[in-house]
Amino acid sequence: MSCGESHETDCSEILDHLYEFLDKEMPDSDCVKFEHHFEECSPCLEKYGLEQAVKKLVKRCCGQDDVPGDLRDKVMGRLDLIRSGQSVPDHDVTAGPTAPQES
Repeated sequence: MSCGESHETDCSEILDHLYEFLDKEMPDSDCVKFEHHFEECSPCLEKYGLEQAVKKLVKRCCGQDDVPGDLRDKVMGRLDLIRSGQSVPDHDVTAGPTAPQES
């Protein structure tokens, strides 16, 4: 996605690392770069606002649920596959083989 405008930081870079910004998992210098981009790019700001709202909703609705310890690793692995352009299987690639279901 790009708004068609020239920015110091490209929209694709912002969107590729949006969750790192949302989760405060990046250096302060990068956060400043993102904040500056949002000031001048309304499509990226809109996407940021949407993702922030979804994150808050999930936290409110699911915040008390126990999460499996390896879930984050699985999600991040899948995101890495998507970002690299690899095809992502519909099934859980980290799980072992499943037994066939009986009819």
